[in-house]
Amino acid sequence: MLTVVAFIVALGLLIAVHEYGHYRVAVACGVKVLRFSVGFGKTLVRWKPRRQRPGQDTEFVIGAFPLGGYVKMLDEREGPVPPEERHLAFNTQPVRTRAAIVAAGPAANLLLAVLLYAGVNWYGVREPRAIIASPVAGSLAQQAGLRGGEHVQQAGFEGEALQPVQSFEDLRWLLTRGALDSRDVRLAVSLREQGSTREVTLPLGQLQVQEADAQLFRRVGILGPWTQPVIGEVMAGAAAARAGLRQGDLVLAVGSTPIVDGQQLREMIRAQVREGRAETSTWRIEREGRSLELQVTPDVMTDGSGSFGRIGAYVGSPPAFTEVRSGPLEGLWKGAVRTWEVSVLTVRMMGRMIIGQASLKNLSGPLTIADYAGKSASLGLTQYIIFLALISVSLGVLNLLPLPVLDGGHLMYYLWEAVTGRSVSDAWMERLQRGGVAVLLVMMSIALFNDVTRLFG
Repeated sequence: MLTVVAFIVALGLLIAVHEYGHYRVAVACGVKVLRFSVGFGKTLVRWKPRRQRPGQDTEFVIGAFPLGGYVKMLDEREGPVPPEERHLAFNTQPVRTRAAIVAAGPAANLLLAVLLYAGVNWYGVREPRAIIASPVAGSLAQQAGLRGGEHVQQAGFEGEALQPVQSFEDLRWLLTRGALDSRDVRLAVSLREQGSTREVTLPLGQLQVQEADAQLFRRVGILGPWTQPVIGEVMAGAAAARAGLRQGDLVLAVGSTPIVDGQQLREMIRAQVREGRAETSTWRIEREGRSLELQVTPDVMTDGSGSFGRIGAYVGSPPAFTEVRSGPLEGLWKGAVRTWEVSVLTVRMMGRMIIGQASLKNLSGPLTIADYAGKSASLGLTQYIIFLALISVSLGVLNLLPLPVLDGGHLMYYLWEAVTGRSVSDAWMERLQRGGVAVLLVMMSIALFNDVTRLFG
């Protein structure tokens, strides 16, 4: 139920903001708006404000089907217009006015994203500190000399100045952008916050990433923040319980290998399976100040990538957290920067998908959006707001694509008209509309297929 409610609220808000952008600029430019609708299909609610601007008589509607909306303006191409109102019609406006009205929808979504990100920055959010866990064996992080426990003080792309890293989420976002953009990342790290720093370079440019999936960070080698190698809740009857492990046990070594953190321990447990059979190892643990040795044999689990070990207990303590909060101007600036970065990354990924350098699996549809809406809402208001900001950026960028059925396509028409001095002919308009609908249907089909595969495959 939470997923459905979170999804409907997200769609309703983002669509309403998008259409309000069109509506508000149209009214400001003196164009008569006949209807403002959020949703399609059967009308659920209909009203007209008593006080409206001169020349306006707008009907506001909420439809039963929330996947869209529209702003209907007075237009000679859609019906007869009284001579005395011709100056209020959309089609009689200068090119710059029509372009401003069309661009206002995506711009409203991008502005909303800036404000949502800024709101999170102003309110503050608890995030894990940028202390990295033990890197995956053979990964880029391990090859670069990282061992786990390093505190990332600053980071940046190769050739650019290093910037302070406030949390692990800042680091994760930088690594994601670097991997998808094939850009190397430099890290200034220290083993202690007050200690001397050293610089390492992660050559992410050699990854040739086509898809932003769970395997991306395994290849980079940085999966999560540092945690103590402590055993948490133990499931009855599982491998941990059979071996005698208890909640609160601190794991010091597995065999002859000292354990640095929870991530290293999890990786070792997964690797304790050879040719489908679990291997028994000696664990040295600390319990209530005493050192003990236990024989642990993990349970064998399988997935699409093969067999791996699992002990049936939570491994690793909660990471150290920090409160990330910004002042009014700094928070607004960070919101604008994050919106720009997400927009640029979205455009680049779309371009790479078109030329075949990125997988079409990156396209997501309504099922995935609904799933993420529910998950983010369950994590709290802050995470839900961040989710709304991300989807708002995606909606704004998508509508600016140069497809005839989208706002970006109409902006292309107006660019042609501004350059040539004549509008696109009706015949060409019809052909382009058909082509745009076909492309959009293909994209929607791929996105829906990815949704079903991702959620049920």
